[in-house]
Amino acid sequence: MPQLDPMPWFSILFVSWLIFLAFSPIKVSKYINLNDPTPKTYKGLNKFWSWPWS
Repeated sequence: MPQLDPMPWFSILFVSWLIFLAFSPIKVSKYINLNDPTPKTYKGLNKFWSWPWS
């Protein structure tokens, strides 16, 4: 039974994982740092909040 011979299926699995591991860092690196890493300062509400119950 040729379906039970693991050698061709193992080689196909191994080659497909090599291709996946080779191209996934390229695709993933496009999505790193989508937001601007520099923090923006908001100059609207800079008032101190006082809680009425303390």
